Order: sequence, then C-alpha cells, then structure tokens
Amino acid sequence: MKLHEYQAKEIFRKYGIPVPEGCVASSPDEAAAAADELQGPPWVVKAQVHAGGRGKGGGIKVVRSVEEVRNAAAAILERPLVTKQTGPEGKKVFQVFVEEGVEIERELYLAVTIDRAMGKPVVIFSQSGGMDIEEVAAGSPELVWKQFVDIRSGWMPYQARTLVYGMDPLPGPKALKELMNLMERVYAMFIGIDCSLAEINPLVITKSGDVLAVDAKINIDDNSLVRRKEMQALDDPREKDPLDAKAQKYNLNYIRLNGNIGAMVNGAGLAMATMDLIKMAGAEPANFLDVGGGASEEMITRGFEIILEDEKVEAILINIFGGILRCDVLARGVVSAARKSAIRVPLIVRLEGTNVEEGRRILQESGLKFLVAGDMGEAAALVTKQVKKK
Repeated sequence: MKLHEYQAKEIFRKYGIPVPEGCVASSPDEAAAAADELQGPPWVVKAQVHAGGRGKGGGIKVVRSVEEVRNAAAAILERPLVTKQTGPEGKKVFQVFVEEGVEIERELYLAVTIDRAMGKPVVIFSQSGGMDIEEVAAGSPELVWKQFVDIRSGWMPYQARTLVYGMDPLPGPKALKELMNLMERVYAMFIGIDCSLAEINPLVITKSGDVLAVDAKINIDDNSLVRRKEMQALDDPREKDPLDAKAQKYNLNYIRLNGNIGAMVNGAGLAMATMDLIKMAGAEPANFLDVGGGASEEMITRGFEIILEDEKVEAILINIFGGILRCDVLARGVVSAARKSAIRVPLIVRLEGTNVEEGRRILQESGLKFLVAGDMGEAAALVTKQVKKK
C-alpha cells in the first residue's frame, strides 16, 4: 500500500525524522491559505499522486508569492499528471502539498527496502540524489552504496559511519551526526510500521548545515495491514484503478495491465506462464488474475465480470488446472458471469484436472460460443489466431 508524501511526512515526524513544514490542500484557495500559514517565500507546491517523476512531469513547482501558489495549485489540479510511471493517460490530482522552501546545499538519496536475493533489509545511500537518481544508478552504480542489515541485531552505528564517511567532500560535523541519526530513525520506522520501501529523495543538507527529508515515500507491506488498522485508514482509493479496487473488494489477486488478452488462471506460477504464452503469441496480457485454489463460484463470476469491464480486452483466455479448484466450479462461474454480461470477445478455454469432463460439459451445454484448447500449445495457437484477426 502506497502513501502520499504528506502522509509519509507525518509518520516521519513521529519517528523524529526532520521534514519541512507543509499543509495539504484540495483547491487553489486552500493552497493559498496554506501558504499564508507557512514561512516563505519561496514555497513549493507538489502534486499528491502515487507516482514518481513528479518534478519532470510538472507536478512540483517552486513559487514566490501567494498568488503564484494559487495559480500553481490550479494548474496542477486541473489536468492529469503525466510521468514515466503513470503512462500517457496520466493520473488525476486530487490534492497538492504546499511546503515551505528550503535553501539546499547538497542533495542526497536514502532508502530502506528488502533485498529479496539476500533475504535482508538493505539501506541504500548516494551522495548524488535528486530527480536523476535512476540515471545515476544505471550509469554509475559505484555511486550508490548499500549496507545489508541483520534483522536480529538491527541497524548498527558502524554501518551509518561506513555510508556517510564515503562522501566526498565530507559535510561538516553537525551534518554528519544528523545524517547518522537520521539513518537509524528511518530504519526504525521501516521495521516499526512494516514498510516494503521507505525512500527520501532528495535528502538534503541545507546551507545552514541542517539535514532535512525534502521528499518522502513510504510503501507498506500489504500482508501486514491485517494487524495495522491505523495504516489501512491512510489508503486513498482514488489512486487505484477502478478494476483493481473492485478486485480487492472481492479478494481477487488481480492487476490490470495494458494489453489486449484477458486471462483467468488459478495459481501464480501458471498465471505467469500464461502471460508468457500470450506474449509469445504476439499479444499482450490485459491483466494478471490468479483466482487461487480456493476460489468459489462467486469469485470466479466476479473475476470474469472484471475482465469483461476492461475495454482493451480483445479476447479472453481461461487456463485452469483443476486441483483444489475443480473445473466444474470454474465452468459454473464463467457461465454465471456470461449470462449477466454480454461477451463481446472470443473466449478460449483450456481446462485440465479434477472434474474436467464435467466442466467441459457445463460449458458445452451453456450455449456460450467458446474455443476449447487441449493443451498450452493449442491455447497459444488460438490466441495467435484471434490476434491476427484484428
């Protein structure tokens, strides 16, 4: 679960991580009123969306009068923000964050995440922070430093010293101490609220020698939300794709993609193989949908309805290996959904496993028009055929 910058900074404050003062606003007038309450000029007006690259996309503006704050907020709120992470359609901005300006001396980068290969938290630090950190990581990986953390002993002071004393030139003693303290607090927050990512870019040293988190990004591990009700309350449903939100409501493992072939599969491994199959056929998957082994007829029905709501879908591939989820249950769910929603696209079905003959009989007697694939190879051929028709 992703948090907005203003939400992340409230959590930062609770953990003693220094941030500039700011106020969230949902209209140009509210933004201007917020600026009146903050020290400035200058002020910074920031779009609050769950996407990176806001600066390059025009979602962050530095202004020097209250009227400019109002105009900047109006410009950001009136049209979708387009960045590398939003796609060409962009994301609607519902709120802006108005923050006091900071006199920046140096821009750094700091993050804590999980390194899955090592099976450990990792603290990542660079003295080359800012908007181009991705280019730095790709072109000059030697400028991005890492310290892996033993979860049993936690973050150790020597690790902070290893990172900050690699800087060239070294900042002053005050900034060095503040940087090391901040690293300890960010790691404590990362563990304390079950983050999957905590990122500060840029982390700045001001001209007065203070260390501030000018930006803040927090992702919470979804698996921890069952015991973190206070974090659930921070979720912003407006930031989610409507179909993703609907799938979450029905406890479906669904992720909407940008392709043209809808897929319904049981099992994450089979789902990934099916997506590869679709790409090999020359098409692109429109979604990841794993209905799981314990899916009920209602969940199958809901999943099928969600696929049909995606206007980009040109064909649907159902690829089920019946184990815990029996093929007859899947078939009844598909028929139920099809009777509620007109199927406007070709339907390709590959069933194998428990009660497969019963499942095929239910589909054959349903009156639905569908193509039956005997195996994965034939399913790929049928997908290819449907793509070539377009």
